Amino acid sequence: MISFLEFSSRVESLRSQIAEACRRAGRDPAGVELLAVTKTHPPAAIDYAARLGLRAIGENRVQEGIAKRPLVAPESAALRWELIGHLQSNKARAAVECFDRVQSVDSEKLLRHLDRAAAETGKTLAILLQINAGHDPAKFGAEPEDAPRLLDAALALPNLRVDGLMTIAPLSGDPAVAERTFANLREIRDRLAASRGVELRELSMGMTGDFEAAIAAGSTLIRVGTALYGERQ
Repeated sequence: MISFLEFSSRVESLRSQIAEACRRAGRDPAGVELLAVTKTHPPAAIDYAARLGLRAIGENRVQEGIAKRPLVAPESAALRWELIGHLQSNKARAAVECFDRVQSVDSEKLLRHLDRAAAETGKTLAILLQINAGHDPAKFGAEPEDAPRLLDAALALPNLRVDGLMTIAPLSGDPAVAERTFANLREIRDRLAASRGVELRELSMGMTGDFEAAIAAGSTLIRVGTALYGERQ
């Protein structure tokens, strides 16, 4: 685990890169949130994020989140916990109880399980719909052509709130692949928002290696782990 001083330096550097990417794209840096991805790192990584004023952290696995959340410092309590990894339907109840938002909702079956669990726990769960905007067979997410049906199903459920869309770009040495993926998600969001009359404000796209391209395409939330905490443990 890196020191807090090193983490602070990395956050400052990353914020400068975000600001520069926004300047090139003609955007306000305030419109891009940094999600600190703390998966595989100890609870102290979450406390680091809170101490520097970050608003949210991302975890990949439900069980890891459940294990870590009780261990963070009291001053970290205000952080928003986001599930960014693939979620199986049989873990929906646990996800609803642990996380404030689930970004990886990719099927109508999972929607129904989350809605039922949210009703049972007395909360409205914020979600993002994960779309496989890069047509990558190695990635989870609904196919782009299925996005309208998935959104309609989500909007019909009373205990879910759809904040927007999420995607992961295919792993490629060609930067144009990520650029096309992010532009595609932006276009999907714009079409759905217009046709359904909903805002879908959040576009969660971009990670350590491609967040600048994501910002250029309109990302509102970038998910960064390695650039903040170093390699996974």
